[in-house]
Amino acid sequence: MFNKYLYVFLISMVPLIELRGAIPYSQLFGLPLLPSYIIAVIGNMLPVPIIFLFARKVLEWGSDKPVIGKFFTFCLEKGHKGGQKLKEKAGRGLPIALLIFVGIPLPGTGAWTGTLAASLLDMDFKSSVIAVMLGVLLAGVIMGAASAGLFGAIGALFG
Repeated sequence: MFNKYLYVFLISMVPLIELRGAIPYSQLFGLPLLPSYIIAVIGNMLPVPIIFLFARKVLEWGSDKPVIGKFFTFCLEKGHKGGQKLKEKAGRGLPIALLIFVGIPLPGTGAWTGTLAASLLDMDFKSSVIAVMLGVLLAGVIMGAASAGLFGAIGALFG
């Protein structure tokens, strides 16, 4: 059982998969939802301060290197593009927009991309981490409900 929880923790740390993949994985293997949710949130949030403080510097440094340059440039452009969209739509409500961006479980809108966008937009550390954390909590609730079959039950009830 410990190994399965370890997998949930590790999966939730992987970019693009994150908590959105870790919670369904936990349910696929019959783990209790609440402990899986907590472990996935912790795993998803663990890289956030590191991403905020260092990812931009590392990506800018590596963007002109021969082997890694294209990928690093892609990451910078994706983060910048996502950040600009958020900034244009949100204005002064940028932290709330960041929360919603991270909280809606769609591909490419997780904690990694949201934190990188916050870093590229020069948002302050505290409000960025709080917004990302609330977004991760929201995404976890949505994925937990989806994995537990709540949306299917509601659809069957009204469909």
